[in-house]
Amino acid sequence: MDENSRLILLAWVGKAEEDYEVATRLAAGEEPVPIGGICLHAQQCVEKYLKAMLIKAGVDFPKTHDIGIIQSLLPADLRVDIAVEDQRRLTAYATSRRYPGLYAPLTLSEAGSALEIARIVRESARAHLEIQE
Repeated sequence: MDENSRLILLAWVGKAEEDYEVATRLAAGEEPVPIGGICLHAQQCVEKYLKAMLIKAGVDFPKTHDIGIIQSLLPADLRVDIAVEDQRRLTAYATSRRYPGLYAPLTLSEAGSALEIARIVRESARAHLEIQE
């Protein structure tokens, strides 16, 4: 990997880490917990870590928030096991679920699930990218 690609990859990782930190701080914060914010930042963490892995693999990717599309571009041995329904749910947190009136309110359970997926993807990506804590 050339130096420019490495710097771009590290920038994506930095942004993913910011989103992970925001989501975890929101989840640990005072009531009422901002559930939508947790879900959005968990999705963004997943998206950015998957894109960092694509950069390392040398795979170009489109501008999209669709976790399923991003995941499908990864070589099979790099894919993180995210159920298709969870991919769809995460994608919605960054797209249609960000706007009022279209869906029932998000639940604390959904936020916990989104944060858990972000944690799993983060751990997997950091191991693959050989990033130490």
